[in-house]
Amino acid sequence: MASNPEFVQYIADQLSDAGHITYRKMFGEYALYCDGKIFALVCDNQLLVKKTEIGRQIAPYLDLVPIPGYSEKKFFLIEDIDNKEFLTHFVLASCRELPMQKARKHKNNKQKERT
Repeated sequence: MASNPEFVQYIADQLSDAGHITYRKMFGEYALYCDGKIFALVCDNQLLVKKTEIGRQIAPYLDLVPIPGYSEKKFFLIEDIDNKEFLTHFVLASCRELPMQKARKHKNNKQKERT
């Protein structure tokens, strides 16, 4: 089941105090970004935040679940999406620990050498 765009927008609105929150559709689901850094996925209308040490310290009670279809990588399942204060704190702390995404090289964007 694909995620509902209104659900994704609600999560983005809830996280508005954490930074510049954006999202994009990927494979029928959504990737969430905070200030350009990917930190979560929305799959089947569930918020899945990347696993971090600080996340485990802040909320040791959160379940770790696999991304549907990918059993080897586990994310925190955030069920209480209505708690804006907790979400903001959790995402801010988690994002500080996560690395920036490496820039992808595109074949069409290669610069030609001048001779």
